[in-house]
Amino acid sequence: MTDLYPTADDRETLREAAAAHTAASRDVEAFLRRLPVVPDPADITEYATLLSREERARGERQAAADAAGLQIGSMESE
Repeated sequence: MTDLYPTADDRETLREAAAAHTAASRDVEAFLRRLPVVPDPADITEYATLLSREERARGERQAAADAAGLQIGSMESE
């Protein structure tokens, strides 16, 4: 039986993960643009939620990059 929807290859998975990370980063930026001068507790909670989402998306993007063969060493200077 032929699968009508073949599974995505590693490169497509990586592209999708990168797009999700970009969207999450844009959401953080949009939040920061509308942030009031004095943030209230709801603003702090929203920011934490957005940062968590962005970090999770970054991790998924990195995992997809690793699976696609794009492992890199540390980019930090010693």
